[in-house]
Amino acid sequence: MQIVAIDIGFGFTKASDGKETVVFKSLYGDAPEIQFWMDFGERALTDYFHVTVDGKSYFVGDLAEQQSTSVSFTLDQERMMSDYARLFALTVTGLLLKKDPVVEEPIHIVSGLPVGFYRQYHDRFRDTLKGRHQVVFHSPDGGRVAKKIQVEQVQLLPQPMGSALNLLMNDNGQISEKELARQKIGVVDIGFRTTDYLVVDRLRYVERSSRTMDTGVSKAFNIIAGKLRENSGVNVELYRLYAAVESGTIRMRGQAFSFAKIRDQIFAHLAATIVGDLERLWANDWDLETILLTGGGAKEIGPHIQALLPGNVRVAANRGDARLANVQGYLKYGRHLWRAAPAETRPANAAAE
Repeated sequence: MQIVAIDIGFGFTKASDGKETVVFKSLYGDAPEIQFWMDFGERALTDYFHVTVDGKSYFVGDLAEQQSTSVSFTLDQERMMSDYARLFALTVTGLLLKKDPVVEEPIHIVSGLPVGFYRQYHDRFRDTLKGRHQVVFHSPDGGRVAKKIQVEQVQLLPQPMGSALNLLMNDNGQISEKELARQKIGVVDIGFRTTDYLVVDRLRYVERSSRTMDTGVSKAFNIIAGKLRENSGVNVELYRLYAAVESGTIRMRGQAFSFAKIRDQIFAHLAATIVGDLERLWANDWDLETILLTGGGAKEIGPHIQALLPGNVRVAANRGDARLANVQGYLKYGRHLWRAAPAETRPANAAAE
């Protein structure tokens, strides 16, 4: 049995089997023939995602952004479920599948859905992953490796629960933070399209205090893209803004545009909106001991939220990357469910932003 933890976000897809950790942009595109390919040094796992699934060939992640003539990117949950989630999940599962197993080893997957979409898409997502699949991985030299995947079990959680479990559990899937486990914890998962709010009270999920709001960092990206369009006349795709937003500078047609000041103002405004939603939703949850900020937006938005909220407000950290907190929690929970020992962990392999 092999456990694979997968967190599919609108911005990035994250996955881990305890040995490798993979992060790539949630993009795919057509797979035109590339007549010349050149590598310098060792190629990362995510540098060349050319896969065939269900008889269709795709470029995935950075390769799609660089090489595809038509790139697919969405902020719509229905489209994510119908067109993206299965492709991304099978791609990373095949990538992390143990090489040349003597027998076909069953795969157990732990993944998540936004709180507001959990009930609606739970069965559909689980059923699309269970069963037998084949993913063909193509290499730049024309080589092909077919991976046969047998998904035996799929366990789904509300996405922010992964961060809560990562905080409470050790690598063996055991509750190690005993005192914290007896407390009431709030989790704010700041994603690309949405922000999820979740409360765990003595290890129990609290339905009335858990919601999904359309206040992800894509709102800030949209405003920034609009400002850049006003100044340069260029429409910049949101998925091409990650590195620029982090640095506060972008170069277009040889000219540098600095927007760090307006970025910080937009992030501060978004943080105030998130705090306002939190205070309304958790008005009766005055007994929260800890609020955990997690997700891809926690790094940039988190400090602004901490400045506005009193009490014990912390930013989730996993290898210095809050994006990985959910997937690491899923992995720990999988070990708890199926009593699997953790494998020796190798350094994370993350796509460049």
